[in-house]
Amino acid sequence: MEFNSTNLFVLLYKWRKPLIIVPLIAAVLAYVFTRPMFIKPLYKSTVILFPSTTNSPSKALLPQGNTFSNEDILEFGDEQQAEQLLQLLNSGELRDSVVAKFDLMKHYHISENTKFKRTSLFKRYASNISYRRTEFMSVEIEVLDTDADTAAMIANEIARLADNARRRVQHTRASMGLAIVKAEYDRIKQEVQATQDELTELRYKGVHDYETQSAVLSEQLAVAMISNPNGKAVDAIQTKLDTLAKYGGKYVALRDENGLMKEEEMKLKIKYEQTKVDVEQQMPTTFKVDTAFPAERKSYPQGLLVTIIAAFSAFIFTLVVILIGTSIKQIKASQS
Repeated sequence: MEFNSTNLFVLLYKWRKPLIIVPLIAAVLAYVFTRPMFIKPLYKSTVILFPSTTNSPSKALLPQGNTFSNEDILEFGDEQQAEQLLQLLNSGELRDSVVAKFDLMKHYHISENTKFKRTSLFKRYASNISYRRTEFMSVEIEVLDTDADTAAMIANEIARLADNARRRVQHTRASMGLAIVKAEYDRIKQEVQATQDELTELRYKGVHDYETQSAVLSEQLAVAMISNPNGKAVDAIQTKLDTLAKYGGKYVALRDENGLMKEEEMKLKIKYEQTKVDVEQQMPTTFKVDTAFPAERKSYPQGLLVTIIAAFSAFIFTLVVILIGTSIKQIKASQS
């Protein structure tokens, strides 16, 4: 059975009443059943966060050795930082904190006697709370709730918890790093002090500057031997030279070792002070672009949109049924 435009127009005119009445009824029903008495409206609140590239005040603000770091404390994070932030937002710890703070089990009307109450809770949580990375490398937190104020409070609380969680993880690592650096710094200080004590003992024995003393005493010995080879001065100078010969090697080794350890001690001291700053001075790990606020209009369901879709769908369905029915009648008529 073929329909041209004229036949289709005739068919539409013939069945104009059901084609008008059925979509109209569908539109009225859709409008009625999207009212709050049947479906609770959902209100949406969003928060936009940008992760930061660095959360270490010492690296961003203090000199690293003889130079300053290239890290900018005001720079937004890239894709990697955004993905890390998403992982924190999707963590069970953060979810459980939100559930506990807002008593979502009761808020979502999930009975304690429900067999799989936690599964139901997590499904409802996932359907109402979502996160996504935007094309600008920010992270959007979106919360839907039947109460506009609650939706805004949950969104803002999630942003706060995410920042706190990231700072806590970094603070824990920084504290561990501080303990390691402090232990090494204390150890090197003790070694420096030990070598200083040994050098002091050698100075009491007459070894103060091995190279200079050796040169001066050798010159004095030569002069004394020329003027009076058997004099007491020769014996006294020789005694000092013997002392230098006995302790000079140890003195030079300790002096050089002490110098190297002092350099290492200075490096560790700088690192210790920088790590201490990271532990004691914490900075926000995110930039909050938008703070969530209570929505003035519902986001779901969209009554007008649902009504239009229902009416259009009913019209198409009615038209298809009419076309099929007409085709069947015409086929039967041609066979009889």
